[in-house]
Amino acid sequence: MLFNRNGFSEVSIDQIMAGVGLTRGGFYNHFRNKDELFAEAVTSFLNGRGKTWRDDAGVDPENGGPATVQAMIDGYLSSEHLDDIEGQCPMIALPSDVARATTEARDAYKTLLRAMAWLFEHNLPPDAQEKRQTALALSALCVGGMVLSRTIVDASLADEVRMAAHDYAIRFAGLD
Repeated sequence: MLFNRNGFSEVSIDQIMAGVGLTRGGFYNHFRNKDELFAEAVTSFLNGRGKTWRDDAGVDPENGGPATVQAMIDGYLSSEHLDDIEGQCPMIALPSDVARATTEARDAYKTLLRAMAWLFEHNLPPDAQEKRQTALALSALCVGGMVLSRTIVDASLADEVRMAAHDYAIRFAGLD
């Protein structure tokens, strides 16, 4: 995804259209502006690349139970996910861009966060306390751990941050 690789402001409509083999004029048959496309790209991750990623990681959002929480934490905080610049979750790649974006794009980002929190909340161990708060904290650990890891040039420190977030998330979820 061009937005993941380059950021919102560094992607032009011409680049987007060249990537799909169409002219600039065709863009406006589908979107009012780049912001609308950006919001759609963020939202589409959930059932596009995100679904593929969840399936590959063995994440069953509906009926997976604690094994799904484990798989989600393991996969989300993996080195493979960190290295997948174009395919990674927009919550990792685009938080600063989304914070400065339109309400529509911010709503799309909120949809991703709610989906992640829902997945955790509905699959935590049955005896888990404060499931909603735990799910939100797990989401913050996963996304925050990856955002920090992406920004740190020192690969050793970046890996240490990512693994610390992973290990704490596993303990916090009651899976250790």
